[in-house]
Amino acid sequence: MPRWLAALIGAITAVNRWVFLATATLMAVVVPVMLYEVVARYGFNAPTVWGMELAVLIFGPYFLFGGPYLLHLQGHVALDLLRQRLDARWNRFFDLLNYPIIMAFCTILLVFSVPPALSAWEYRETSFSAWNPPIWPVKLAVPLALALMLLQAAAEFLRVLFQQPADKSDAIAQGEVAL
Repeated sequence: MPRWLAALIGAITAVNRWVFLATATLMAVVVPVMLYEVVARYGFNAPTVWGMELAVLIFGPYFLFGGPYLLHLQGHVALDLLRQRLDARWNRFFDLLNYPIIMAFCTILLVFSVPPALSAWEYRETSFSAWNPPIWPVKLAVPLALALMLLQAAAEFLRVLFQQPADKSDAIAQGEVAL
């Protein structure tokens, strides 16, 4: 793999890792908000108008921005039982098939998510609830997360494409395969 390409792939993965870690800190907000909401609702019979809505508005970006780095970690749902039984060449073949499908899916979703996100931003869209918070940032998170997922899928595709097909004996010698 050319050095510049390895650096680009590393940069994409580093950005997605940073976004993932930054987004994970949102749980430090959601947990106390939900705790307060539960205590207020069930302990004092005084639910808030903002607690549940804030949690929903935070959970959306949390899950969206976690996806690209999770793709790098291979943490998405997979047919592990089948893939464990296949040799490295077949796994590589399926990776080279799956990543373009992910890229196509992200591209389609990106094309259809940009206009509503831009419209929400232009009109500074709110939720029209009793609390009425702005929801345009959450709508902008959708195309941003899709763009990051598209870039990470392309990076993973290139990583697999340029990876030398390894012998199982080589992987065992390097300690990469559990016996």
